[in-house]
Amino acid sequence: MIERTFVIIKPDAVAAGHVGNILNRYEEAGFRPEAMDMRTIDGDFADRHYAEHLERDYYPPLREFMTEGPLVAVILSGENALVGVRELNGATDPSKADPDTIRADFGTSVRTNCVHASDSAESAASEIGLWFPEFS
Repeated sequence: MIERTFVIIKPDAVAAGHVGNILNRYEEAGFRPEAMDMRTIDGDFADRHYAEHLERDYYPPLREFMTEGPLVAVILSGENALVGVRELNGATDPSKADPDTIRADFGTSVRTNCVHASDSAESAASEIGLWFPEFS
């Protein structure tokens, strides 16, 4: 089934020059970018994106990291995109990610793990609506 999902190429990957490599991995796996935008977000926008994490003790450093520099927001579509993109990204902790996944190759820590992807159809719809309202 053709699905849409939402991805963030995080500030660490942008700063390290990995945007092209990461996008290439998605395209080689059959996922097509439908929209893409490089931007720097502020704290209020980060709070809206991570609303379910606001009270967690790990959130303040995550918020600081996500607002420290440019990131790339992407809508990807393709066959089983929700699961396929998350599998391609690998485990949240790059040290535990399978070899040849994006996080294993480009992530450096649990926080600086280079990419985010929607974890369900509901979160994809919500995230796409927040980041790309014209596509919701």
